[in-house]
Amino acid sequence: MTDVMAFAINFAFAGLLASLALAFIRLCKGPSLADRVIALDLIAFISIGFIGVFTIYSNATAFMDIAITLALVAFLSTIAFARFIMRVSLSRADSSGEKS
Repeated sequence: MTDVMAFAINFAFAGLLASLALAFIRLCKGPSLADRVIALDLIAFISIGFIGVFTIYSNATAFMDIAITLALVAFLSTIAFARFIMRVSLSRADSSGEKS
C-alpha cells in the first residue's frame, strides 16, 4: 500500500469517526422523532462507510456482502420508521380533531 493510499484511508476513517460522533449527538439531542430517525439512518450508513473503508484497507472482499446486507436492512428500517411517524402524526391529528 502506498503512502498516499494509507493517508487516504486514515483520513476517511477520521472523517467517518467525526461524522459518527456528530450523528450520535443529533440522535441524543434531536428535538423531534423525525430528527432522531434521520440520525439513526445516518449512523447506519456511516457504519456501511466504515465497512467499505475497512474492506479497502484489509483487501478482504467478503466484508462488502456485510455492507450490502446492512444497507438493505437500514433502508427497510427507514421505511418502517417513516410509516410509524406517519401513523403517530395521523393519530395525533385525529385526537385533536375530536376535541374541537
